[in-house]
Amino acid sequence: MAIIRKAVFPVAGLGTRFLPATKASPKEMLPIVDKPLIQYAAEEAEAAGADQLVFITGRNKRSIEDHFDKAYELESELKSAGKAKLLDIVRNVLPASVTCVYVRQAEPRGLGHAVLCSKSVVGDEPFFVLLADDLIRSPAKGVVAQMAEVYERFGTSVLAVQEVPREETKQYGIVQVEPGPEGELRVTSMVEKPDPSKAPSNLAVVGRYLLTPRIFEKLEQTDPGAGGEIQLTDAIAALLKDEPVIAYPFEGKRYDCGSKLGYLEATVEFALVHPELGEGFSVYLNGLRR
Repeated sequence: MAIIRKAVFPVAGLGTRFLPATKASPKEMLPIVDKPLIQYAAEEAEAAGADQLVFITGRNKRSIEDHFDKAYELESELKSAGKAKLLDIVRNVLPASVTCVYVRQAEPRGLGHAVLCSKSVVGDEPFFVLLADDLIRSPAKGVVAQMAEVYERFGTSVLAVQEVPREETKQYGIVQVEPGPEGELRVTSMVEKPDPSKAPSNLAVVGRYLLTPRIFEKLEQTDPGAGGEIQLTDAIAALLKDEPVIAYPFEGKRYDCGSKLGYLEATVEFALVHPELGEGFSVYLNGLRR
């Protein structure tokens, strides 16, 4: 499998759909059972071989840095109390071989601008982009690991996609595709949040990207749109003129944890498969149905 060493996490958004919970705490720190959303995303990237995690942060995001930092006082207290299992959990949020880098995005100017902020760290390498509020549970390997295998075959940018109901196309970047010579889906056009009547398909890009470094040039040339935002979708559309981009229908179930309903669905389903809580939680839910 191709080793993609760097993964970018745009986490500067305000999380307004979860107010007041996100007034002082990032939406990426909302827990699914016993781990925050951002840790699930970081673990997915690390499992795919990434050893440098680049967080594009903003105001009120300090808790993300603290979460991945060493907690001396907490570790000392757990060690003194003989709580070895909890101490191990705290010490191994990420392996010691993984480096975290934090880049400040002074103002939220869109996903494209957030990705562009990572240029000085990513350099001239292919890289992952993971949106933490798209939580994906995969049967075997994580989605970005699956995408790395696609990159190894074709050496070009890869977008994770899934079919969505036609009426929901206005919530996503939508791609039009055609079969490639080896059965891959090659993107022919891409549009951000089209009206259902004008959408080229119902194949939506979700929060996993594997991008070649040429995307930075396209982002620098992308004009800001509504609200002064630079759209990653526009830059990828421009990239299509220079190199193929592959749409990859991933294996796994996605939970839209940027919405309250999706967040609740993820919490329930992850709790049901939790090794310590699953059985008891299932009994509890069955009792509610009576």
